[in-house]
Amino acid sequence: MMNNVLKIVILLFFQLGLLAGCATSGGQRTAKQDEVLQKVSQELAEDQLLDVWIELFEPGELPEDKDDARGLSLDIRKAEAYYIPFYLRGVMEKTGYWGAVRVVPKNTEGAELLVRGTIVSSTGEELRLEVSALDASGREWFRKTYKAKVDATDYTSIQPPSDSFDALYHAIANDLAQFRDTLTDAERTNIRRIAEMRFAIDMMPDAFSGYLGKDDKDRYTLLKLPAEDDPAIQRVRLVRERDFLFVDTLNGHFENFYREMAPPYLEWRKARSTEAAALREIKRKANTQKALGVAAILGAIAIEVLGGSETRASTGTVRDVMVIGGLYSIKMGMDTNAQSTIYQAAIEELGESFSSEAKPMVVEVDGEMRELTGTAEAQYEQWRDIMRKIYASETGLAPVSSSTGVTE
Repeated sequence: MMNNVLKIVILLFFQLGLLAGCATSGGQRTAKQDEVLQKVSQELAEDQLLDVWIELFEPGELPEDKDDARGLSLDIRKAEAYYIPFYLRGVMEKTGYWGAVRVVPKNTEGAELLVRGTIVSSTGEELRLEVSALDASGREWFRKTYKAKVDATDYTSIQPPSDSFDALYHAIANDLAQFRDTLTDAERTNIRRIAEMRFAIDMMPDAFSGYLGKDDKDRYTLLKLPAEDDPAIQRVRLVRERDFLFVDTLNGHFENFYREMAPPYLEWRKARSTEAAALREIKRKANTQKALGVAAILGAIAIEVLGGSETRASTGTVRDVMVIGGLYSIKMGMDTNAQSTIYQAAIEELGESFSSEAKPMVVEVDGEMRELTGTAEAQYEQWRDIMRKIYASETGLAPVSSSTGVTE
């Protein structure tokens, strides 16, 4: 009887040991796709280049699981919502497929191609983005979720301006370029014209609303074009050039933020990736130690219950050692869990230094200095209101307020 009991206990320990070994060999690394950035083979004609506006991304939501969310914060997500589109801008500029590529606040008007994104997951180990592309006609090119995984070793050779998730950015840029190549020259020209008229309508709807049609799916159709020598459209183009200059100035602020953020952001992601891997390993060891402890105690109970009086007497010492050893293993597991809280606190501490508040911007308008305050979106809306009033003063038409949508 005793031999059978001991065999059961030994088998139980052996199976637990196999499980622990399997957990160790499994690893956590997800291979990255070797995505090469697609570039033009020869320079494209300027009139076939679409300008791209990349909106500041939506920060998304943090994981509901507390362990998954440790070390992450909305402050970090807001900072990433600035960083990610600006990095994507740099990648797209390298391809040669586009005209001006700019990062813009949300809800802007007049883009030839508008790229929007939401951060679904960003943990240092995984980056998952939902990205959509919409041209001026209202046609959605695509809406996809892009995902890439790295581990701490992928950060060892990375230094700004490179990024550990370059493959993901390359995939987005390549998809945009491939869809652009499916368009005819006439379609690209039409997109550019619609974008100009949408900007004109945003400036002065009473004067230009008859140039575009819009269906119930928010698709725009060019109904007619103003004459090239029409003073109204010439003024719109001048205002639009000033708007581009303002957005370029705003991009200068984004670039400063990006450059300041890039080094610590890289270190934060690297550290969080390392800490997260260590935390998982500690939890695995803790669970294994506790499981082995429980198995030892169960083995001792089995000897007590299944063995006869002679077996209990002869195995008393073994049984006591198993109980004591099992309790010790459980205690070791609990101590290891306590260590894990230290790692968790370290991860949380890493996430306290980022902020995405936009600094006030001072602009000169007709010799007068104006200060724009608030978020990037608020500053841009203040600028658009100034532009509408300038256009109205030059044409004698009443401007439309962006906040109310009615003529002032």
